[in-house]
Order: sequence, then C-alpha cells, then structure tokens
Amino acid sequence: MTDTRMIPADMPPDSPLGQAWQQPLMLGLFLPIHNGGWTMSTLPRGTDWRFDYNARLTRRAEELGFDLVFGPAHWLSKGGFGGETNYRETSLDAFIATSALAAVTSRILLISTIHILYGPWHPLHLAKFGATLDHISKGRWGLNVVTGFRKDEWAMFGQQQIAHGQRYALADEFVDIMLKLWGSDENVSYQSERWTLEKAFVTPKPVHGRPVMVSATSSPAGIASAVKHADLVFITSPAGARIDRALEALPAINQAVKDGAAAQGRSVRTLINPLILCRDTEAEAWQAYREILDQADHGAVEGFFHSHATGDSQSWRGHERDERTVGGNIQIVGTPEQVVDQLLKLKATGCDGIQICFFDYEPELEYFGRRVLPLLEQAGLRLPVARSTNA
Repeated sequence: MTDTRMIPADMPPDSPLGQAWQQPLMLGLFLPIHNGGWTMSTLPRGTDWRFDYNARLTRRAEELGFDLVFGPAHWLSKGGFGGETNYRETSLDAFIATSALAAVTSRILLISTIHILYGPWHPLHLAKFGATLDHISKGRWGLNVVTGFRKDEWAMFGQQQIAHGQRYALADEFVDIMLKLWGSDENVSYQSERWTLEKAFVTPKPVHGRPVMVSATSSPAGIASAVKHADLVFITSPAGARIDRALEALPAINQAVKDGAAAQGRSVRTLINPLILCRDTEAEAWQAYREILDQADHGAVEGFFHSHATGDSQSWRGHERDERTVGGNIQIVGTPEQVVDQLLKLKATGCDGIQICFFDYEPELEYFGRRVLPLLEQAGLRLPVARSTNA
C-alpha cells in the first residue's frame, strides 16, 4: 500500500484524493467528449462524444473501481483538425461536462481542463465556481490548469499568445489567488498588473480546503509551475508512443517532477496517457491495431500535426504519424497478461498512474474490467475494491 504520509499535507487521507492516492497505480479514464476520441481513423466503432455516452462510461468506470475521469479541452475552428471525420470538430466543454457528472456519480474524481488565460477569466470567477463544484461533488471535483500552447486557440479569443515562460508565471499567480480565496475566512484584496480584487470573498469553502489540483506538462517551465500547486501531474513521453522507447525516456521525466516537488516540500503523483488495445491473443491485438491504420484519416493526421507545429508544446514532439493515428501518448498492445507486464514496467519508471483511452470505449472498458483488473490486483498494482463486472 502507498504510504499515506506522502499524501499532500493539506489533503486528508480520507478525502477522495487521499483514498485514490493510496492505490499503487491510479486508474483514470480519458473521456472521449469530442468526435473521434483519440483515434484518427474511419474504422467503425461506437465511441461517441455525447454526454449520455460519457456518463455511462464514467458510471461504469466508477463501478470498476477507477479513481478518476478526465475531460480534455480544445478550441477548434469549423472542421476541427480536418480529414474525412472533421476530427474533434464537435466537442463538449470539459468544464461543464465533467462537472455535470457529479450528479450521476458518488465516488470517482472528476477533473476539468480549463484554459485559465483565455478570454476574460478572473481568478475570483473560477475560485467561486470551483468551490461550488467541490461542495456539490463532496470534494471530488478537480481542476486541470492549462495555459494554451497553440496560437490559433489564442486567436479565437482575439488575443496574442503570451510567451511560454510568462504563461506559467501568470498561471502561478492565478492559482495563488484562488488558494487565497479558498483558504481565507476574511475578505481578500489583491492588485497586480493582470488582476485586481477588492474585498473579495468566496463561500462555500471547499470541503477539504481546496479542490484537487492537476497540471499537464513536459517543459522545464511547466514542471516548475506544476509542482508548486498540483497534486497530479500528467507527463508525456518525448520519445514517441512506442512503449519500449517510452520506458527508456520516462524515468528522467518522473524524477524531474518528483525532485521539483520535493524541493517545494510537496508530494505529487505522475500519470501518463496510454491507449490500450487488449485482446485474447497478441495476434488479435495487433490485427486490431493494423485495421485502425488501414483506415487512417490521413487528412486529420496532417491537420493535427500542422496545428501542433504552430504551437510551443514539447509534449508530442517525438510522435510519428502512425502513432498519432492510433492515439494515446503511449500505446500498450497485447493480451491481458502482456498489458499488465507493460504496466508493471511503466510503474518501475516512476509513473504513479495511467489515464487510459480506448479505441471503442464501452466494450473495451468492459473487457479491461473483466480481464485486466483482476490481474492488476494479483500483480500488486491495485488494491482490491468491490466492483461489478456485469460479466
């Protein structure tokens, strides 16, 4: 069992985050709240961006003992990333969609992604909204703070993109202000070049002092910012999605994040996003992989690479086109036993959890729950939990 003393000092062990923290390998589900999910292919599947579909996935993940679900955020023009599928043109807002899941769940953590520097966001707005959602969800709501790396997204809001390092400095200030508002029993006044507050006050207070804080980053500036406030840090493989290459690159990234947190007197857990293709035999799993590639939406892939090349993110630089077609920051393909073996190796690199995406979500999540979860428990990667398999 994970040492509960390593749980963030300001987050009680019996809080939703504290309970999830005790799992040797945290399990999250990356929700497909946009068309196409994580796979740029025309191969038929049931994956759907609609809320009811994502609510079913979330309830099932909760039943299976998953610790969290995560809603990504993109701001895209008509046509999305393009191609035959108009990849990700249609999407639910991550803040609204994941927050709404509080009404249909009772245990699982709900993480919303918000670009805090776009448009007219003020820290007081988000402090009030976040405290309200934390209260409604009984401490299960979390905020994934992102600053926006693509120039075309900034342009949609009529803004010029802010330089990389300055964005993270502003994000630090934004979060510091929210923490003051969540933690103070008195009015808060504050003034800087960017934000001013005069006798600001937020109630109700978050159940455990503050919501769960999350950051997704790979750059030195991003890591330095994340470890100041985040409980969970999503990292990426700079070596591409192939698991063998990722396993070589990830120890250094995990160590950098955890050393940075320790220097701040804090503890964090790192998570990474694999796409898992699991079948009864290795041949079947790789056949599924090839079928996805055989019907690749090449226009969408090109659009994705072109859009990301205009930004300054360091998260996906090593990824090849075939890898992006199938999806996931890393890819785990094989039998249930092979999947567990790869997850053991991933844990050995320092990763504390995974945020899974699937090609065809509902049946593959069910298969994962039936075939893989029991093996994770046997391997010591998950503590046993009461769950329904619907087998």
